Amino acid sequence: MEDDEYWELVTGLRQRIADQLETLSAADWDVPSLCEGWRVRDVAGHLSIIPTVTTRELVAAMPRAGFNLHRVNTLIARRYGSVEPAVIVARIRDHAHDRTTAKALDTADSLFDLVVHGQDMFLPLGQRFEVEADAAVAGLERVWSMGWPFRAGRRWGHVTLTATDGEWSAGHGPEIRGPAVALLLLLTGRVEAATPRLEGPGLRLSGPRRTRAARPR
Repeated sequence: MEDDEYWELVTGLRQRIADQLETLSAADWDVPSLCEGWRVRDVAGHLSIIPTVTTRELVAAMPRAGFNLHRVNTLIARRYGSVEPAVIVARIRDHAHDRTTAKALDTADSLFDLVVHGQDMFLPLGQRFEVEADAAVAGLERVWSMGWPFRAGRRWGHVTLTATDGEWSAGHGPEIRGPAVALLLLLTGRVEAATPRLEGPGLRLSGPRRTRAARPR
């Protein structure tokens, strides 16, 4: 995928997430998301600061988070998710076109992060968040190749994963097939949310191969 095409998808998803968040009730913001331990507002807070967060801010949070990267992520998400919803929405919208993030992070994660976290927020609210197949397939390619924290190739390489709405397949073994966004949820640890939209003999297996925990991010 060309760089400009990638960022066009990122911008569009940020704008659509901001639009949909703006329709939520006050109670909706405190509903638990699919991302373990995060409310809808925490996920939104996380997305709101990805373009502007600095490595210095991440490092500063390390001692309080016990030098655990997952806890750093959670600490900052809750901090920025604790403000008024209108502030969160405005921050997402104001930085929708940004192509930056902290030097300690990777802008190559921006697209799949939006695809997955959009589902994290809206599915528990009984809402759909439609994602272009191209964006979901690009997310699959990134997650499959990146290793930590999901280790998708090691955990799911014993089955063949096939997107039914885009040109993507990976792994070897009994097939699991379905929409690319559902496969992306599977690879990033949202197994219960993913499986109702998937089919194939690979689903009868016990699940991912054990490795160090692939925790939602």
